[in-house]
Amino acid sequence: MEIIYYGHAAFLLVGSKRIFIDPFLTNNPSTTISLQDVNECDLVIVTHDHSDHLGDSFDICEKTGAIFISQHELALMAQERELKVEGMNIGGTIFVNGVSVHMTHALHTTEKGHPTGVIITMDGHSIYHAGDTGIFSDMKLIKELYQPEVALLPIGDRYTMGIDEAVKAVEFINPSYVIPMHYGTFPVIEINPEDFKKKVGENSKVIILKPGEKFEL
Repeated sequence: MEIIYYGHAAFLLVGSKRIFIDPFLTNNPSTTISLQDVNECDLVIVTHDHSDHLGDSFDICEKTGAIFISQHELALMAQERELKVEGMNIGGTIFVNGVSVHMTHALHTTEKGHPTGVIITMDGHSIYHAGDTGIFSDMKLIKELYQPEVALLPIGDRYTMGIDEAVKAVEFINPSYVIPMHYGTFPVIEINPEDFKKKVGENSKVIILKPGEKFEL
């Protein structure tokens, strides 16, 4: 599986299926692609409705025929646009085209519904995208129940966890690999990811990706 980072919290998972998570492309100053570059996609997963996460999700689904997956309120919005939709909610798991998606709690705000994280299992790999969140102690349960191989964690502070909280989150989750996200897109979340990497140490391997770069499992 390839994990491709497109800046902010946008990732594309490429394996037996192509899965976009929080595809904020239009108006994202850090991304390396545009909506016009996305021609293939099977699933689009959105953690919450803020514009830097909902992003181009509806347009990608409309363009590619991808299935939109998110919490109930956003699923209703997608249905209004006559998209293919799989709604769900926190604590639930769905199976779509051989991919498992489990929805977790997140500490943040939204206009509609509730902020979430997701655990995606595909091709024998488990990826935890934490969404926008502060740290919470139930991340220990994410480790215990789902044992994600890779954690995609925000580190940018102000609107999400900062470096110290994200380091503690790594301790709670104990993934093999951590990819920091949600930093550097805008001046107010300018953070040096190398500082995060140094503080995590050797327990989990920190993979710092620039927008457009990929990590292969």
